[in-house]
Amino acid sequence: MDEARLKDLLARVRAGGTPIEDALTELRQLPFADLGFAHVDHHRAIRQGVPEVILGEGKTAAQIVAIAKELARTGQNVLVTRVDDAKAAVVVSEIEGMKHSPMARTCTLERSPIVPLSDTKVALVSAGTSDLPVAEECAETMRMLGVTFDRIFDVGVAGLHRLLHKRPLLEEAGVIIVIAGMEGALSSVVGGLVDVPVIAVPTSVGYGAAFHGLAAMLGMLTSCASGITVVNIDNGFGAAFAAVRILRARARAARSTP
Repeated sequence: MDEARLKDLLARVRAGGTPIEDALTELRQLPFADLGFAHVDHHRAIRQGVPEVILGEGKTAAQIVAIAKELARTGQNVLVTRVDDAKAAVVVSEIEGMKHSPMARTCTLERSPIVPLSDTKVALVSAGTSDLPVAEECAETMRMLGVTFDRIFDVGVAGLHRLLHKRPLLEEAGVIIVIAGMEGALSSVVGGLVDVPVIAVPTSVGYGAAFHGLAAMLGMLTSCASGITVVNIDNGFGAAFAAVRILRARARAARSTP
C-alpha cells in the first residue's frame, strides 16, 4: 500500500463509503504479510515512496511468484531484479501481465500507472556494449520508479569524441549515472564536465587485473573529479535508486518553497 491508496482508504471511511471493519481488514495487512519464507513489506512505499523490490537471485521461481502475487494483490507495481531466463519463464507464465526483459534480467508488472517522479532528466551513460546488462537493469528500475532518462551508450574513453558528441544531453541532465568497467575512467571524465550529481557504477567487465570490477571501483572511488558517488560493482539497481532519492528530495524541497 502506498501513501495515495492509504489516503483514499481513509477518505472513504470518513465519507461513510467504506465500513470501519472493512478498513481494518485492509490495514491488518500493514506493515507486512507473512508468507512463511518471506515477510512482504507493504509499508515500504509509504516509508520510501517505492514498493518492495524483489531480488530474484538466490530465490526459487516459486518464491518469486508468491512474493510478486502478494505485492500485486494490493495494487502495487512489481519489479524483480537479477532473474535468469529459466526463472523468468516460470514467473511470466504464472502471473498475467508480467513482462521479462532478458538484457536487464528483470521482470516487471504494472498494476498501477507509473507516476512521473520529476521533470528532471537523468542521463544514463555507459562505456561499452559489454556494460549493457548493468545499464539496462538501471534503465528498467528508473522506468518503473517514474524517472525520465536519456540513454547515452558506448561512449567510453577509448573514443572520447563519442562522449563529447553527446555533451548537450549531459548538460541538460539533473543527475548522471555513469556505468563502466575496465579502469572505470569514464566517470571521472563526466564528473569533470558537469556540475550535477554523478553516480558511478563499476562493472565486472575487463581482463585480468580488472579483478572482476575491483579496479574500476577503486578508480571511481579515487577519482580526481570531486564528489562522485560510487555504488557497488554491477549494481545498476542501486544507482537508479540513488538517483530516485536525489530527485525525490529535490521535489520535496520544491514543494516546500513558498
